[in-house]
Amino acid sequence: MKRRESLGFLALLLQAPHTLAADSQASIVAVRVWPAADYTRVTIESDRPLAAKHFLVDSPHRLVIDVDGLTLSPGLRELIGKVKADDPYISGVRVGQNTPTVVRIVLDLKQPAAPQVFTLAPVAAYKHRLVLDLRPAVEADPLAALVKAHDQPPAAARRAEAAASAVNDALEELIQKIERPAPPPPKAPPPPVVAAASRPAPAPPPEPKPPAAAAVDSLIVIALDPGHGGEDPGAVGPSGLKEKDVVLAVGLKLRERLQSNPNIRVLMTRDADFFVPLQDRVRKARRVQADLFVSIHADAFITPQARGASVFVLSDGAATSAAARWMANKENAADMVGGVNVGAATKDANVLRALLDMSTTAQIKDSLKLGGEVLGQIGRIGKLHKPRVEQAGFAVLKAPDIPSILVETAFISNPEEEKKLRDPDYQDQLVDALASGIAKYFAKNPPMARKRSTTL
Repeated sequence: MKRRESLGFLALLLQAPHTLAADSQASIVAVRVWPAADYTRVTIESDRPLAAKHFLVDSPHRLVIDVDGLTLSPGLRELIGKVKADDPYISGVRVGQNTPTVVRIVLDLKQPAAPQVFTLAPVAAYKHRLVLDLRPAVEADPLAALVKAHDQPPAAARRAEAAASAVNDALEELIQKIERPAPPPPKAPPPPVVAAASRPAPAPPPEPKPPAAAAVDSLIVIALDPGHGGEDPGAVGPSGLKEKDVVLAVGLKLRERLQSNPNIRVLMTRDADFFVPLQDRVRKARRVQADLFVSIHADAFITPQARGASVFVLSDGAATSAAARWMANKENAADMVGGVNVGAATKDANVLRALLDMSTTAQIKDSLKLGGEVLGQIGRIGKLHKPRVEQAGFAVLKAPDIPSILVETAFISNPEEEKKLRDPDYQDQLVDALASGIAKYFAKNPPMARKRSTTL
């Protein structure tokens, strides 16, 4: 009997490493792919933290990721079917068991990439996340992209122009003033005739500007910032409507409305369902030296009774109300949910803090003027949550040289306002109000002349 017990105990000991190894394996909760022109994000969500190593391979371009503490599972194999043919960066995925505890993922790439691989701790509705960001090895010129994006088929341009004629009227007089050529200088008397030997050499001709920069120097550039996106849904309404979807729809409509005027270019911080860190939103606007920055959101509160639109600008001190401070804290937490590579973002965070220090009274004063015009127009189509522009420390409003506002279009947590936000006709009314407010601001505050040949 004792011998049998000893043999049984020995068998258990021999099996223990395998049992412990099995228990230590992570389980896949979900895999997601977020393709966009800016970058493609692959997210692997699991019930335990994952450790990964990666390296790039050329000819052809591939990204290889070895994930430790994982075995191949049906959930992980779903990644293969998540990649679509039109993904800008990934052409295919292969997944295999490299060792008993290491899964190898190979991403076949369509272009050279600068990958970032990092992990995120559980937050909001998410468990542990392993994130693979595929960004272009060489960043595109945003000025050239603005010019290219503005090219529209004639029929689409005519429809957009007809829809925006009222807004254009308010801007045309301003644009004419901006583009009106200066009177020619008086003719100088002819130079005296000198001997050929003493004639100075002709001055070299000035260097031409880059075509994209020259094309936008005299134009109005407006940065539109649909909040949240990708891994970060933002607020969610009672029936499941997501803030990220509503504000993107409004932003795209507003871009079309504004760009029907040939003298306006619109930079979208995101034009599809992907996440953009807060500091990247500011950086994008500054790279094209935008004349305005308008961040679009849909509010939420802990009770469904809250309702009405709000407009916020940056505060260089305390928030104007407890609600404004609460809202700023909530919006500033978007990076935690959306997922930011902390290591890569440290430098950007320092830059963002420096931008706040640089924020001037003049910038905030201009932002208050813009916010007042927009709030007045939004008040024509619905209820306002507060009758004045409020101020708080919103990270996304910290460009020191760009008048910036954040518009909470309505409370998506209110069932009635959620229904309105879902309605395309009401979205069009919001676009009318935002465009009219922008036009009225420019009519009273013409933008400064810009030299956009050097991006930041």
